[in-house]
Amino acid sequence: MSKPKVQGKATIQKKKGDDKPPQVNVSFFQRHLLEFSIGLCLIMVILAVFWPVKNYEFINFDDDLYVTDNPYVKAGLTLKSVIWAFTTMHANNWHPLTWLSHMLDRELYGLNPGGHHLTNLLFHIGNTLLLFLVLKRMTGALWRSSFVAALFALHPLHVESVAWVAERKDVLSTLFWILTMWAYFWYTEQPRLDRYLLVLLLFALGLLSKPMLVTLPFILLLLDYWPLGRFQFGQLNGHHNPHSSKSISPCNQRSLTFRLVLEKAPFFALSAVSSFLTFFAQQKGGAVKSFELFSFGNRIGNALVSYVNYIGKMIWPHHLALLYPHPGALPIWQVIGASLLLVCVSVVAIRSARRHPYLMVGWLWYLGTLVPVIGLVQVGMQAMADRYTYVPLIGLFVMIAWGIPNILLRLGCRRIVLAILADLLLLTLTAIAMLQVKHWHNSVTLFKHSLKVTVDNYIIHNNLGIALAARGKDEEAIAHYVEALRIKPYFVEAHNNFGNALVRQGKYREAIYHYAECLRIMPDLAKAHSNLGVALSRQGRYQEAIVHYEEALRIKPDYADAHYNLGNALALQGKYQEAIAHFAEALRIIPDFAEVHFSRGWVYLMIGNRGLAMEEYEVLKRIHPDLANALSQKMMK
Repeated sequence: MSKPKVQGKATIQKKKGDDKPPQVNVSFFQRHLLEFSIGLCLIMVILAVFWPVKNYEFINFDDDLYVTDNPYVKAGLTLKSVIWAFTTMHANNWHPLTWLSHMLDRELYGLNPGGHHLTNLLFHIGNTLLLFLVLKRMTGALWRSSFVAALFALHPLHVESVAWVAERKDVLSTLFWILTMWAYFWYTEQPRLDRYLLVLLLFALGLLSKPMLVTLPFILLLLDYWPLGRFQFGQLNGHHNPHSSKSISPCNQRSLTFRLVLEKAPFFALSAVSSFLTFFAQQKGGAVKSFELFSFGNRIGNALVSYVNYIGKMIWPHHLALLYPHPGALPIWQVIGASLLLVCVSVVAIRSARRHPYLMVGWLWYLGTLVPVIGLVQVGMQAMADRYTYVPLIGLFVMIAWGIPNILLRLGCRRIVLAILADLLLLTLTAIAMLQVKHWHNSVTLFKHSLKVTVDNYIIHNNLGIALAARGKDEEAIAHYVEALRIKPYFVEAHNNFGNALVRQGKYREAIYHYAECLRIMPDLAKAHSNLGVALSRQGRYQEAIVHYEEALRIKPDYADAHYNLGNALALQGKYQEAIAHFAEALRIIPDFAEVHFSRGWVYLMIGNRGLAMEEYEVLKRIHPDLANALSQKMMK
């Protein structure tokens, strides 16, 4: 009896090797295992360099504006704080996502600086890993992409962006920068509206973190040229272009170029809006300096020299400082020399674009991304800043990672030698970065280091004086205020802080002189009026003090300190109800203003209302136990 036939099956003759697992699966897992290993190494070395920041303090340079003295951030993620984040121009910027991240840290860590530092560190780790993966996906070059990521992770110029809590905007915005690049690559693989909108969303989120992303649309166009090859069809530098298999005519190429530029139109529009808001915020806050202070010629000269100085510090990262004072007019030979160098490199990069497109892309990346912060619109008193290199140096790192191996391999250098040289370079950068991180332990260590490596740095002298005064070292602080005023006699901040130190020493007449100098230079300086009022009050000149407190409030109605000081002066004159009204205003602005609660409790005792005084005592037990004990002692008398 014959066996029944099985329908739908065919007999297949096995060939040799058919029983082996598919090689494609093995290679897939091997490839990703290697990427995982590289990523793990990057994480470990970043932690080795930056882990000490978990024990570091806030510094009195912008950290007060962003966290420690910011009542909205200190309140955490409340509805009022969130609305403020989207409507404020505080700190001369409009970056609501940055404010929200600081508020979230306040919810998670309170005012423990270690937690805020660790968040910056986590963002830096994320940025490094994403940069590695994005470059690897776009170029297919594993080791070169990992080398760029390692340079980004470890370069000492990037320490400032990571170790400075106030530079959260830097690491956060860069996260969205790289995510935008990732999404853009995904979009170019299969252009669809949903993918395009994701790119646009991530770009918008980046702008809400820091306006540095205004140059990103230009970078997307550079990526279209290399490594994505959307401008070049057929063959690009000897490699097949994945986006097309045939060449097109020059006419069609121009049409394609127009479409690629048009594709970025919404991005350029968002950049324009962000640029306008940023300029408005900085001008409103007085951060934009006039041409009388820095002429346009001086700005051009400083910009050209700074481009070269950044390259110099990338190659040899020494004498790194928190602030580099603006030199004003530079020697003409420096400006001409910098111009010639930049022009020569630009010509070489552009002429080699067909054979070595990464050179042009990397160089234009560097030049373009520095434009917003190169000083043509002068914001602040610095000539340059390490933090400004966080994104721009990626372009130079790409030039190094792709260019130098090509040169050395053509000269007959073996790959093992390249690997050894790369490792030595990374070890050197790691050692320098670790030393640089140590300077950020606190305000005093940071500012003292900055003074060692810069000249006539009057701003840092002033800030070091503040840091020393906070430690009760007024004599040392005064020495730095004196030095700041020697360098810049009309520096109102130094006069004001000098006056504060003299008040603490009981030298009221000398303090009044420095406050008066502040007001002579800047008559509408609210804090100088308020501080002058304090010095006058200490001399018993309450009516004169009240005039200055009221002037401070005319200039700055929501000035909590002035309300507090005016309330005290009125209370000392026996005007208790008026004093209580000003204390209420101070607490409306800063609800946990402990000194105000103490003073209001004392006034309640003076008018015989022990019940309300007890309420102030209960609040103080929660926010300031020492003042609570002091009020309790007054209640017992």
